[in-house]
Amino acid sequence: MAFFTSEYTAKLDAKGRIVLPARMKANLPDASSGELFMREGFEPCLELYPLTEYKRVYAKIAGLNEFNAEYRKLQRNFFRGSTTVELDTAGRLLIPKPMLQYAGLNKEVVVVGMGNRMEIWSPEAYEKFLITDPQELSALAEKHLTDHD
Repeated sequence: MAFFTSEYTAKLDAKGRIVLPARMKANLPDASSGELFMREGFEPCLELYPLTEYKRVYAKIAGLNEFNAEYRKLQRNFFRGSTTVELDTAGRLLIPKPMLQYAGLNKEVVVVGMGNRMEIWSPEAYEKFLITDPQELSALAEKHLTDHD
Protein backbone atom coordinates (compact mmCIF):
# COMPACT_ATOMS: atom_id res chain seq x y z
CA MET A 1 0.00 0.00 0.00
CA ALA A 2 1.23 3.47 -0.87
CA PHE A 3 1.84 5.95 1.94
CA PHE A 4 2.04 9.62 0.97
CA THR A 5 2.18 12.47 3.50
CA SER A 6 3.35 16.09 3.80
CA GLU A 7 3.26 18.91 1.31
CA TYR A 8 5.91 20.08 -1.13
CA THR A 9 6.26 22.88 -3.64
CA ALA A 10 7.35 22.08 -7.16
CA LYS A 11 7.95 24.08 -10.32
CA LEU A 12 5.99 23.53 -13.50
CA ASP A 13 8.22 23.80 -16.57
CA ALA A 14 7.22 25.35 -19.91
CA LYS A 15 6.02 21.97 -21.23
CA GLY A 16 3.70 21.37 -18.25
CA ARG A 17 5.95 18.93 -16.40
CA ILE A 18 6.76 18.71 -12.71
CA VAL A 19 9.44 16.74 -10.94
CA LEU A 20 7.74 14.51 -8.42
CA PRO A 21 9.18 15.29 -4.95
CA ALA A 22 11.81 12.70 -3.95
CA ARG A 23 9.89 11.53 -0.87
CA MET A 24 6.75 11.00 -2.92
CA LYS A 25 8.69 9.13 -5.58
CA ALA A 26 10.37 6.98 -2.92
CA ASN A 27 6.95 5.89 -1.61
CA LEU A 28 5.70 4.69 -4.98
CA PRO A 29 5.15 0.93 -5.01
CA ASP A 30 7.72 -0.95 -7.10
CA ALA A 31 4.86 -2.42 -9.12
CA SER A 32 3.88 1.00 -10.46
CA SER A 33 7.18 1.26 -12.41
CA GLY A 34 6.67 4.97 -13.02
CA GLU A 35 3.12 4.60 -14.33
CA LEU A 36 0.61 6.71 -12.42
CA PHE A 37 -3.04 7.54 -12.81
CA MET A 38 -4.14 11.17 -12.82
CA ARG A 39 -7.68 12.47 -12.53
CA GLU A 40 -9.43 15.76 -11.99
CA GLY A 41 -10.16 16.06 -8.28
CA PHE A 42 -13.47 16.82 -6.61
CA GLU A 43 -11.91 20.15 -5.60
CA PRO A 44 -9.93 22.27 -8.11
CA CYS A 45 -6.86 20.04 -7.98
CA LEU A 46 -5.48 16.92 -9.63
CA GLU A 47 -5.31 13.54 -7.93
CA LEU A 48 -2.35 11.29 -8.64
CA TYR A 49 -2.52 7.59 -7.78
CA PRO A 50 -0.06 4.74 -8.12
CA LEU A 51 -1.74 2.27 -10.47
CA THR A 52 -2.25 -0.30 -7.69
CA GLU A 53 -4.15 2.24 -5.57
CA TYR A 54 -6.19 3.53 -8.50
CA LYS A 55 -7.36 0.01 -9.29
CA ARG A 56 -9.06 -0.10 -5.86
CA VAL A 57 -10.91 3.15 -6.54
CA TYR A 58 -11.70 2.03 -10.10
CA ALA A 59 -13.25 -1.20 -8.83
CA LYS A 60 -15.63 0.74 -6.56
CA ILE A 61 -16.78 3.13 -9.29
CA ALA A 62 -16.87 0.61 -12.15
CA GLY A 63 -18.71 -1.87 -9.92
CA LEU A 64 -21.75 0.38 -9.55
CA ASN A 65 -24.95 -0.76 -11.24
CA GLU A 66 -24.84 0.55 -14.83
CA PHE A 67 -28.64 0.41 -15.02
CA ASN A 68 -28.96 3.15 -12.38
CA ALA A 69 -28.93 6.65 -13.95
CA GLU A 70 -27.28 8.30 -10.93
CA TYR A 71 -24.48 5.72 -10.89
CA ARG A 72 -23.90 6.15 -14.64
CA LYS A 73 -23.65 9.91 -14.13
CA LEU A 74 -21.04 9.39 -11.41
CA GLN A 75 -19.09 6.92 -13.57
CA ARG A 76 -19.18 9.18 -16.62
CA ASN A 77 -17.95 12.22 -14.74
CA PHE A 78 -15.41 10.33 -12.66
CA PHE A 79 -13.76 8.57 -15.58
CA ARG A 80 -13.88 11.38 -18.18
CA GLY A 81 -11.31 13.46 -16.34
CA SER A 82 -8.78 10.64 -15.97
CA THR A 83 -5.61 9.54 -17.73
CA THR A 84 -2.46 7.49 -17.29
CA VAL A 85 0.81 9.44 -16.92
CA GLU A 86 4.37 8.19 -16.66
CA LEU A 87 7.45 9.41 -14.85
CA ASP A 88 10.31 9.97 -17.27
CA THR A 89 13.92 9.06 -16.44
CA ALA A 90 14.36 12.45 -14.73
CA GLY A 91 11.38 11.78 -12.42
CA ARG A 92 9.12 14.26 -14.24
CA LEU A 93 5.52 13.78 -15.20
CA LEU A 94 3.72 15.61 -17.96
CA ILE A 95 0.39 17.09 -16.96
CA PRO A 96 -2.03 17.24 -19.91
CA LYS A 97 -3.10 20.78 -20.88
CA PRO A 98 -6.81 20.31 -20.06
CA MET A 99 -5.83 19.17 -16.58
CA LEU A 100 -3.50 22.14 -16.10
CA GLN A 101 -6.45 24.38 -16.95
CA TYR A 102 -8.89 22.49 -14.72
CA ALA A 103 -6.64 22.92 -11.67
CA GLY A 104 -5.45 26.42 -12.62
CA LEU A 105 -1.81 25.34 -12.52
CA ASN A 106 1.04 27.57 -13.66
CA LYS A 107 4.69 27.94 -12.60
CA GLU A 108 4.49 26.79 -8.97
CA VAL A 109 2.38 23.93 -7.61
CA VAL A 110 1.82 22.28 -4.25
CA VAL A 111 2.01 18.48 -4.08
CA VAL A 112 0.20 17.07 -1.05
CA GLY A 113 0.40 13.52 0.27
CA MET A 114 -3.08 12.15 0.98
CA GLY A 115 -2.29 8.64 2.21
CA ASN A 116 -3.03 6.46 -0.82
CA ARG A 117 -2.70 9.30 -3.35
CA MET A 118 -1.22 12.72 -3.99
CA GLU A 119 -2.96 15.97 -4.87
CA ILE A 120 -1.51 18.68 -7.09
CA TRP A 121 -2.79 22.21 -6.42
CA SER A 122 -2.19 25.79 -7.40
CA PRO A 123 -0.94 27.49 -4.19
CA GLU A 124 -3.84 29.98 -4.28
CA ALA A 125 -6.56 27.33 -4.55
CA TYR A 126 -4.86 25.13 -1.94
CA GLU A 127 -4.88 27.93 0.65
CA LYS A 128 -8.68 28.23 0.33
CA PHE A 129 -9.14 24.59 1.37
CA LEU A 130 -6.89 24.61 4.44
CA ILE A 131 -8.16 24.80 8.01
CA THR A 132 -6.36 27.63 9.80
CA ASP A 133 -8.21 27.43 13.15
CA PRO A 134 -6.81 24.65 15.39
CA GLN A 135 -10.16 24.38 17.22
CA GLU A 136 -11.96 23.72 13.93
CA LEU A 137 -9.45 20.97 13.12
CA SER A 138 -9.87 19.49 16.59
CA ALA A 139 -13.67 19.47 16.29
CA LEU A 140 -13.48 17.83 12.88
CA ALA A 141 -11.08 15.17 14.18
CA GLU A 142 -13.32 14.50 17.18
CA LYS A 143 -16.38 14.21 14.96
CA HIS A 144 -14.83 11.71 12.55
CA LEU A 145 -12.08 9.93 14.47
CA THR A 146 -13.58 9.08 17.84
CA ASP A 147 -15.81 6.13 18.64
CA HIS A 148 -19.41 7.10 19.19
CA ASP A 149 -20.53 4.05 21.18
